[in-house]
Amino acid sequence: MKEGWEMKKLADIANIFAGGDAPKGNLSKVKTDEFRVPIIANAIKNNGIYGYTNKAKVTKPSITVAARGSGTGHTEYRNYPFVPIVRLIVLTPDTEIINVEFLLHAIKNLTITKSGSAIPQLTVPMIKEYTIPIPSLTEQKQIVALLDQAFAAIDQAQANIEKNIQNAKELFESKLNEIFSQKGDGWEEKSLGEVTTKIGSGSTPRGGQASYKESGISLIRSMNVHDEGFRDKKLAFIDEEQAGKLNNVIIYENDVLLNITGASVARCCVVDKNYLPARVNQHVSIIRLKDEIMNHQFLHYALTSKLNKKLLLGIGEQGATRQAITKAQIEKFVIKYPSDINLQKKLVDSLDVVKKETLTLEETYRNKFNSLRDLKKSLLQKAFSGELVV
Repeated sequence: MKEGWEMKKLADIANIFAGGDAPKGNLSKVKTDEFRVPIIANAIKNNGIYGYTNKAKVTKPSITVAARGSGTGHTEYRNYPFVPIVRLIVLTPDTEIINVEFLLHAIKNLTITKSGSAIPQLTVPMIKEYTIPIPSLTEQKQIVALLDQAFAAIDQAQANIEKNIQNAKELFESKLNEIFSQKGDGWEEKSLGEVTTKIGSGSTPRGGQASYKESGISLIRSMNVHDEGFRDKKLAFIDEEQAGKLNNVIIYENDVLLNITGASVARCCVVDKNYLPARVNQHVSIIRLKDEIMNHQFLHYALTSKLNKKLLLGIGEQGATRQAITKAQIEKFVIKYPSDINLQKKLVDSLDVVKKETLTLEETYRNKFNSLRDLKKSLLQKAFSGELVV
């Protein structure tokens, strides 16, 4: 540690406490003249604002730390009056010892250990025990100024990269929509029921997730089905006996998979043959095409095009209690396609080329984005080891 710096526990430099219950009968979801003090929860979205009230509990500039759930450890600087509620920890610093923005950066530099095997969480006693290096107030302000200047430049660069990633995606989507938004000569329209040999979904084995195996026959679920392709994250496995009860939904090579319930409704992909043999559960439907009528990759592109995706999502929204698409609705869904299957394959090839270019661009940009993220971490580490200089 740099000479003249001192290690102190967070408990010695800040008042640390947990948020309480939301005000009852004194809460508005909309900011008004009467209710203008934000109620802050541990959520990351909407700056954590849960609602508004008319009396603040915290009036000094403070740091909030999300204390429970997937966002545990997320840290924000709040320089306005607010009311903290459950699952949030507040640190109000002693400004004679530490600059509040310096404290913010210091906490972000900590490697915070979360407790709880199922749901990550932090507690006030845990936070109090963490230590940070503290220079003089003058040096703290200098470090904050350097970090703020560097982070502003990095944030702008990351924003530009995100825009470039979006532009790359739009390049592919533009080509995709160009093909499927117009009906050319030699194109025809038929329902999926007319061009398929199978449309159907499966079920979850008795016992649910507890009955899944370490290996065996793949059980494909909605989380594995994405428009950009099949993902094996959290891929489930079942044994021969369980699979035997799902023999009506055996997946074959080139089957198109469509999510038919929940928030991921209408996502689809072509099955990855590397994960066969496989079955599907009740949230995924198999669409198996007749030979030499429609190319399976062409159907995948058709279902993910803007026009058809919008129609499928519209059907899904009609579910009485949740987003859902029925077998009958899939059978009636109309697809436009060239009657010449060779033309379909040519269109697929052209889309594949653009898609490959898009993915290459995205990977390049994401690598740059990650490098900038790592640069932020490096700057924080240098700052709190006394190595950051003008």
